[in-house]
This record gives sequence, structure tokens and C-alpha cells, in this order.
Amino acid sequence: MNLKNRTQVIVFEFSGLSNDRELVPFLFMFFLLVYMVTIYVNVGMMAMVYISPSLHTPMYFFLSYLSMVDLFYSSVVAPKMLVDFLSDKKLITFIGCALQFYFFSALAGTEVLVLSIMAYDRFAAICRPLYYILIMTKKKCLHLVLFTFSAGFLQSIAQTSSLFSLEFCESNLIDHFYCDIPPLIRLSCSDTHICNIVTLFFVCLCSLSSLTTILVSYTLIVSSIVRITSAAGRKKAFSTCSSHLMCATIFYSTVYLTYLTPSSSSHKKQEMVASVFYTMVTPMLNPLIYSLRNQEVKVVITRLVQKGHKQHI
Repeated sequence: MNLKNRTQVIVFEFSGLSNDRELVPFLFMFFLLVYMVTIYVNVGMMAMVYISPSLHTPMYFFLSYLSMVDLFYSSVVAPKMLVDFLSDKKLITFIGCALQFYFFSALAGTEVLVLSIMAYDRFAAICRPLYYILIMTKKKCLHLVLFTFSAGFLQSIAQTSSLFSLEFCESNLIDHFYCDIPPLIRLSCSDTHICNIVTLFFVCLCSLSSLTTILVSYTLIVSSIVRITSAAGRKKAFSTCSSHLMCATIFYSTVYLTYLTPSSSSHKKQEMVASVFYTMVTPMLNPLIYSLRNQEVKVVITRLVQKGHKQHI
């Protein structure tokens, strides 16, 4: 092979979301708004849980960490994407690309594990109410959060190492708007077999273990709820679970569309749409879903708004 073609790429260029110059200003304003709302609602959720004694429970403790992960997760991709909308060339260095992917993968892995421990918490609260305080102690909650972050960041080391040990020696154009596995694998000029195995292993390990925990927990939860004789009791139990189920369903659906469907040119648009959804839209939706569907959160928001209004007057 020609020596020139074997030279390792040191700078990548993104294709971006659109080449339509008339559409770019609209996309920039739209995603800037989405990112600003994401910051506001996630910081707001963390602050609300911290300052409200009524929300000092394991469920909201985990929810505050989910908001923190969503905030960082979105921030790995969104600022660079917004800058690229205003740039003629959407460039990123090899090291920058590796770092972006590392934190993106680490936080994605952490998110799926946080969703699974939230399902376990709901199982303990509904199926083992008499032992809930003993099961979900502050120490255990903290250990579970530390485990999710440790596992998420450790698995990302393996994925990042396998992906960026590949050779990128021909084109440097990433057909995407951030550094992710499918477009980088398509770009590589070396054997990607090991990288594919590592990716599949860790995506399946994190997502399937988390999904299994969620499905088993909610199977047991539903069987417990249907035995509740009070209609009000059933409604309250379902309302505390529906928000979490909705967030988990949205996240897993988009992850499946991106990583567990065949890689081909016909799937590139589908992959791009799914990526936009779980990197930009999902981190904004999660706290909004909990705010709009959870009665306790709505009560706290109303109380804080009324308090702020009185102070303003």
C-alpha cells in the first residue's frame, strides 16, 4: 500500500447534521434552546432535591444523579456541535475525538446503570415497603451510585482503547456530528473485528444487565400493584413508576436503533436521528417527565414558585 495512505489521521472533520446553509441558522437556534433548557431543568432538578426536605428519599437521590449525568452527557456533545454550526470546517483532533468519545461512552454507561438502580429502588419501595428503610439505607444508596459511575467509566476505557487503536489512514471525514463508534468504524482502514466484539460485549453487558434489572423489577412491581385493593393506592404506585419507565423506554429505544441494528448506508439517517434524540433531546426530557408526571415534584415546584412570588412582592 502507498505510504501516504498508511499515514495515521491526526485531525478529523465532521460532516455535521446538515449542509443546507439556509437550514443551519434554524438548527443552531433550535439546539441552542434545547441545550439551554437541558441545563436549566437538570440543574433545577438537582437544586430542588437538595433544598427540599420532602425529596430527601432514595428515589430523588438517584433522580438528582440522573440529572447530573444527563447534564454532563449532553455537554460532551452539544457545545462542540453548536460551535460547528458556525464554522466552515468542523474539525476535531484525534486526541479530542478520543476524549469526547471516552466521556460520552462513560456517561452513557453510567446512565443505563442509574436507570436500573432506580428500578430496583421502586421494587424495594412497592414490593418490600416494611423493609424499605433497611434495604435502601443512605450508605447503600451512595455505594450504588459509586458503583454505577465506576462501572461506566471503566467500561469506557476498554471501548475507547479498542476504537482508537484502529488505523484511520484514508479519509478523515466522520459522517456524523460527534465521535461515535459506527461512523468511526466505517472510517477505519484496519481490521475492526476485535473492536466490533468489544463494542458489542460492553453495549450488551451494560444495556442488557440494566434492562433485565428493569424488566424483572417491574414484573414484580406490577404483580404487587394489582394486588393492592385501594384504587388510590394503585394509582399512586403506578404514578411513581410511570415516569421512570417512560425515561428508560426512550433511552433504550434510541440506543438500540444506533448500536444494535445492522450498519449500512440505509441506516445512516436513522442512526443520526437516534443520536440527536439521545444526546440532545433525552437529557432535556428526563427531568421534564419527572416534573410533569410526579405529584411530589409538582407540589415542591408549586411551593417554590409561590415562595419566590411572595419574596418578589
